[in-house]
Amino acid sequence: MAERIGFVGVGRMGANMARRLKEVGYPVTAVYDVRAEAAQAIASELGCEAAVTLARVTDLSDVVITVVTDDKSMQRIYADKRDNLLKGAAAGKVFINCATISPKVHVEVEKLARKAKALTIEGCMASSINQARQGTLYLMCGGTEQAFNRARPILEKLSDEGKLLRYIGTAGKAAQVKALVNMVMNINTAGLAEGLGLGAALGLDLKVLMEVFSQTGANSRVLVTDGEDMLNRDHSCFFSASHAAKDSGIALSLAKEKKLDVPLAAATLKQFSKMVKLGLGELDKSGIAELTFKGRGPKGKKK
Repeated sequence: MAERIGFVGVGRMGANMARRLKEVGYPVTAVYDVRAEAAQAIASELGCEAAVTLARVTDLSDVVITVVTDDKSMQRIYADKRDNLLKGAAAGKVFINCATISPKVHVEVEKLARKAKALTIEGCMASSINQARQGTLYLMCGGTEQAFNRARPILEKLSDEGKLLRYIGTAGKAAQVKALVNMVMNINTAGLAEGLGLGAALGLDLKVLMEVFSQTGANSRVLVTDGEDMLNRDHSCFFSASHAAKDSGIALSLAKEKKLDVPLAAATLKQFSKMVKLGLGELDKSGIAELTFKGRGPKGKKK
């Protein structure tokens, strides 16, 4: 019999992961979100309970998948004194944590779960909403091999039957890799925005410029995912600027711990943080082009 799945955090990513697992035969038994209306909506769609407490999600599940926003949210769902996942019947259960958070928090959560005789695994995602729905997420996992092997059948259904599944190492290691993935992605996104912005200022044909980029050393994955959106000012959100700022900040903190100078990462963090301050944080990361193209930005203000 397939293990019962609970979800904590059913925003765009969590909801689509829940839909995917339901589709391939896993019983999704409970969902929870700080936005009660979001939990109610997906619970109604999937025919499960919209739990009013975190402990209830654990009680109704064999495996709990969490997709929350940041360190504070992760600490709350595992350590809040009033209500947390480990206050439920946690012994013998597996918690798969998919948020991009600080590696040290993943380590803290694993220790808390161990005390409750539960297992945790990081399922760090390097993909977006469409891949969550299709079950083609790129997943980097960290934790004990025991936890990974227990969660593996579920993780495979989310990662193209395991083709996009990687076991990185002990708790915190997958989160380190994910932070570096996003650090480099964000740097590339900021660089592309500056290149296209300068090309526009020079009066170049941006379609031709992008074609040349794609055939030379200027090519990158973000040219494919974000280039057209930057030209068309279509910043429908798949990965928000606010998340980009958070993740660049995590990477910068890791660099500081190792006393390593990473000026490009620091400059990129400054740009995404500026977007947040200007009220552009919920645009897709491609919206960083609003800071580089002349005449763009909030009300076309000079920056």
